[in-house]
Amino acid sequence: MLKSFLSKIGINSLQVDTVVDNQVLEEGETLNGTIYIDGGDADQVIDHLTLEVLIRTHEYKPDSDFDTVDRTITKQSIELLGDVRSKETRMIPFEVVPDERWQVDKEKSKLILKTTVHIAGGIDGHDEDEISYG
Repeated sequence: MLKSFLSKIGINSLQVDTVVDNQVLEEGETLNGTIYIDGGDADQVIDHLTLEVLIRTHEYKPDSDFDTVDRTITKQSIELLGDVRSKETRMIPFEVVPDERWQVDKEKSKLILKTTVHIAGGIDGHDEDEISYG
C-alpha cells in the first residue's frame, strides 16, 4: 500500500528513457528509436504515451519573463495496452517522419524529442533528448 502511494506521488515510480537510433538526421531520413519504460516499486496504470518534437528557442526579450519558448511541431500519441508491473521493463519502438518544419536556426534554437508517459492517477514520467535535422 505504501509503495503504491509513493509511486503515485513520484517516489520510486516508473522511469522513461527514449533512445533514438541516430540523433543526427539528414534530410530524407526517418527518426527511429525505442521508448524504455522501467517499472518502479509498484504496478502503475499507463493511460497513453506522447512523443513530441518541439523547437526550443532561447532568446532574451526585455518584455518577457521567459527566455526559453517551446513550440510543438509534431505530436504523436501511442496507446499502450496493459499496466507496467513493478520492476518490469517495457520497450516500445517508434518511427517519426520529419518534414520541413524540423529545419531550425541552430544559433538560437534546437530540436527536442520529448516523451511523456501519462499515468492514471499519478505523476507523469518524462524524457527529453536533443536531436538534429538537416
